[in-house]
Amino acid sequence: MKKSLFALAALTAFAGAASAQSSVTVYGILDVGFIGGNTTVNNSNPATNTPTTVRTTGNQFGESAEQTSRLGFKGSEDLGNGTQAVFTAEFGLAPADANLSGNTAATSSYGASGTGLVNRQTFVGLHKNGLGQAAIGTQYTGIHNAVNATDPGGANNMMGNVIYPYSSGTATNGQATSQGNTVAYTVRMANSLTLQSDEFAGFRVNAMAVLNNKNATQYDATHGGNTNTNGFGIGADYTYNKAYVTAQYQAFKQFTTGGSVASAQPFNQAGAGLVSLVPSVAGVAPAGTDAVPVTQGNNVQDNQTYVAATYDFGILKAYAQYVSRKASATADSNVYIKRAAEQIGVRSFITPTVEAWASAGLGRYTTFGSGQPTANFNAWQLGSNYWLSKRTNLYAIYGGTTTSTSSANATTGTVATNAGMISQSGQNYAVGVRHTF
Repeated sequence: MKKSLFALAALTAFAGAASAQSSVTVYGILDVGFIGGNTTVNNSNPATNTPTTVRTTGNQFGESAEQTSRLGFKGSEDLGNGTQAVFTAEFGLAPADANLSGNTAATSSYGASGTGLVNRQTFVGLHKNGLGQAAIGTQYTGIHNAVNATDPGGANNMMGNVIYPYSSGTATNGQATSQGNTVAYTVRMANSLTLQSDEFAGFRVNAMAVLNNKNATQYDATHGGNTNTNGFGIGADYTYNKAYVTAQYQAFKQFTTGGSVASAQPFNQAGAGLVSLVPSVAGVAPAGTDAVPVTQGNNVQDNQTYVAATYDFGILKAYAQYVSRKASATADSNVYIKRAAEQIGVRSFITPTVEAWASAGLGRYTTFGSGQPTANFNAWQLGSNYWLSKRTNLYAIYGGTTTSTSSANATTGTVATNAGMISQSGQNYAVGVRHTF
C-alpha cells in the first residue's frame, strides 16, 4: 500500500513538472460598431444603347470593420535543448449573429458559414531556437503574413484598400476573406507545411508546401475522378534599423478530372473559375464588391506576387505595396485573367492616444480569352483610432473605391463577347469599438 501511494505521489509530481513546462494562452478580438455604405453600378448595353444605374445603400450595427473578430488558443511545450512544440487553434467569431461564426443567411462577415466555428488557422509544429519553425495544418500564406506587417490600414475589412480589397457579401459590412481568398491573393491554405526561419543578420526566409490529392471511384458522368490541389510559396524579408522590406511569391494549382468538370478555363458562366476578377453586377454578384472572388476552381494555375516596404520616420511610418495575381487555365496558359495593384500610405500617432492612417492605390484587371475585358480601378481610405487603453480603442474609418471602363456581360457579370461597359463606385464608413484579449 505504501509503495502504491509512493508511486502515485511520484507520478503526480512528474505530471506537475511536465505541465509546468507547457503554457497555453487564450486570446481573441471582439470588434463591433455601426457600419454603412453605398454602391453605384452603371451599365451601358451596346445592343439597346440604354444605360442602367443601380444604387444600393445600407446601414447596420455590425461587426469586424477594423479587424475580424476571433477566438484563439496557442501554446508551447519545452522539449529541451532549445526545442519547443507549438500549436495554434484560431476560430472566427460573429458577435452580430446568433451562431458563433455566422449563420446560413450570409449576414455576417463570414458569409454563409453554417452554424459551426470557422477555422481561421489550426496547426501544430516544432520550433528550434536559432533555427526556426516547421508546422503543418491550416495556415496563413506568406503573402498574408507580409500584408499584415506592411498594410497602413492594418488589413481592415472596409472599402478603400486595393491590396486587401473589400469583397463583402453585403453592401455595408466587412469582407469575407476569412474563407481563404481575396481577389488579390490567397489568405490561408489547408493541408499545408510551412517553414519559418529565425532572424539572421536582419534576414528571415519562409516557405510553404500545399498537398491535397484525393482520388474517387468513377460511378457516373457527374461524380468521381481526381481532385488535386497543390502548390508552394517562398519569401524573405529584411529589417535594417527603421526600414523593412519583404518579397513573397506563391503558386497554387487546382486540377480536377471527371464528369463534373464543365470547362478548363479560369472563368466561365458556370462559375468554375478559381478567381473571377470581372466587376460585379447588382442582383447577380454581391453588391458592393469591386470584383467577384470564387474560392474553388477547376483546372487553374494561380500565381501570386507581393512586394512591400515600410520606413519609420518617427513622426510617421510610410508604406509602399505591390500585388499581382494571375489565374491561367491549365489546359491553355494563354487563357488567363490578371489583377495588379499598387498602394502607398502613412500611419502616425497624432497624440499619445490618437492614431491615424491614410492610403491610396490603383490597379488594373486584364484578361486574354472570351471578350478580353479590361478594367481600371482606384481606392482610398482614411482611418483613426482613439486608444482608451492598450487593449481597447474606438475607431472611425471611411473609404471609397471606383472601377471604370469594364467590359462584362450585362446580365451575368461574366466574360462575354459584345459585352456592355460597366463602371461602379462605392463608399464605406464605420465607427466602432475593438477589444483585444
